[in-house]
Amino acid sequence: MTPTRYYDVVVLGRSIGSLAAAALLARRDFRVLLLGHGARPAGYQFEHYQLRRRTFTLLAGSSPVWLRVLQELAQATTFRRRTQQLDPMYAVLSPRRRLEVPPEAELFAREIDREFPEVRQLVDELYSSFASVNTTLDTAFERDVAWPPGTFWERLETARVSRELPLTRGETTQELLGKFPASHPYRDVTTIPAGFATDLAVPGEQLPPLAFARLSGAWTRGVQALAGGEAELESFFLERIRAHGGESRLSQRASQIVIAQGRVVGVLEDGEDEPVGTSSVVCDLSGEAVAELTGGEGITQRAQRDWPRLSVNAGRFVVSLVVPSRTLPEPLPTESFFLPEEGSTPSPRRPVVHVQRGPRFTTEDSREREPLEVLTAEMLLPSRGSLTLLEAREAVLSTLRTHLPFVEDEARVIDSPHDGLPLWEYRQGTSGTRRHEIDRIHLPGGAGPEPMEWQWSVDTPGYLELAGEPFRGPIPGTYLVGRTVLPALGQEGSLLAAWGAARAITRKDRTRQKMRRQMWSKIET
Repeated sequence: MTPTRYYDVVVLGRSIGSLAAAALLARRDFRVLLLGHGARPAGYQFEHYQLRRRTFTLLAGSSPVWLRVLQELAQATTFRRRTQQLDPMYAVLSPRRRLEVPPEAELFAREIDREFPEVRQLVDELYSSFASVNTTLDTAFERDVAWPPGTFWERLETARVSRELPLTRGETTQELLGKFPASHPYRDVTTIPAGFATDLAVPGEQLPPLAFARLSGAWTRGVQALAGGEAELESFFLERIRAHGGESRLSQRASQIVIAQGRVVGVLEDGEDEPVGTSSVVCDLSGEAVAELTGGEGITQRAQRDWPRLSVNAGRFVVSLVVPSRTLPEPLPTESFFLPEEGSTPSPRRPVVHVQRGPRFTTEDSREREPLEVLTAEMLLPSRGSLTLLEAREAVLSTLRTHLPFVEDEARVIDSPHDGLPLWEYRQGTSGTRRHEIDRIHLPGGAGPEPMEWQWSVDTPGYLELAGEPFRGPIPGTYLVGRTVLPALGQEGSLLAAWGAARAITRKDRTRQKMRRQMWSKIET
């Protein structure tokens, strides 16, 4: 096959890693083509209601690598106007307790004195250690080095930066929480948000301590929110890609990565007879998925011998509920974690649920006169366990009933895209409210269940116990910027991988590398 068109870089996926890498490379004057590669948008429509496929929290908003991306795109001030700080940043709710985590230290101290006065000093010590760890990590992530390092020179550069990092010498997360009593409920306040923020399939208390401190810091250093959520972030990046001459076709996917003489030479799109030429493919897939796209061609001997083994051990199961605003408690914040009864035996049928409260809206339906909101509820569903995919929706609702007993009775729509079950629509009739089941064939996305976002297990943890796969793929010319590269760090890990991939591609082209050095004198500082 002879390429009829040529792009310097083809990017696959619509995750934050793929979008950031595409925008950075377009800014550096590479000709970029972005393909959605089958990834679905964050939301989907049913009649007058906008439902969600996944939750989205901009936890990396305070990360140095995110600020570097915005500065290089000359958008730091513009983007700041789009965001607002959440207050409170999140809340942890159990049937007997309610703890909010506000941005102000004084208000947070009052919350601790109200709910957990017996561990006030321990909480102060814990967050003091978090602040120290995150300050050191900020200094490290501000440097233009590769995370995780791959080549000899990258390992040398990154070692100089990471040499003084704390919590890298055999410490455990349990030691960070060691002063708290073993069953004290405050442990949940820190470990549960971290467990939902990571892409590792482990409970929060089993995370590597450096990742635990970083993710806890992401939840408590000021959480930023976009009014339009993930869709607004995607729109922002697509604007930047187009502004710098890149192209995007989110509805298209690659059916094959074309290999010649052991290197990437092109990408064949679905429905096309001829490939587009390229020397670099950036994607948010796993290394195994990239190898499948090449048909097993071009895999280096080193990758065949030493490639890390990752497996899917959990998924993010999401349920959307459209409910009247009046049924929700006014103090319920944007981000909450609903816990089952304290001290009860953990049950997969009563899971911990991460709940996002959406903005108010009204529909054009004349029968619906009151404001509505979307609740997006997320649980972490193990791949192997007693709870099946078909039972997960009911499990999420069982936890919601404990905290919001009237929401389900007043709901207009309840649906999950992941279980393949019909959408539940509730209609008012003369005999009361009746549930109607809408088959998935009538919904966007088709008749079958949609895949969840995965959490990964790494057989042998990589660099500083944070890394999974290298950001250089198993075939020369391929680069990984997805959740498998630095899974322990969650969203920030994808951004670090995107920066590393863009850095490696830029350094291969000396002309553009020189241009980038000159460009730094013209961008925001």
